[in-house]
Amino acid sequence: MDKAIKVVALALVLMVVIGFGEAQTICNMTYAGLYACRPSVTPPNPTPPTARCCMALSHADLHCFCAYRNSGALSSLGIDPNLAMQLPKICKLPNSPNC
Repeated sequence: MDKAIKVVALALVLMVVIGFGEAQTICNMTYAGLYACRPSVTPPNPTPPTARCCMALSHADLHCFCAYRNSGALSSLGIDPNLAMQLPKICKLPNSPNC
């Protein structure tokens, strides 16, 4: 379920590196939505997810993100997978996938 969110963070980082515009999406989540969630999955001082982050997650295809859950790249990008996996629950998203 929550593992899908770590993929959100990975997608954000990849989009920043590649230089995608805000109109681009990954798993139905825009660059702006991914960026809104990044502070919540980045140590050492993660913040609670904003309403904007949760709204973006509510429109995302979280099952799509499950395909990336074992990427291993998150930790190397400074993203805490445990924090990322908590976002759907914190955002109180119904039907979050159990990846």
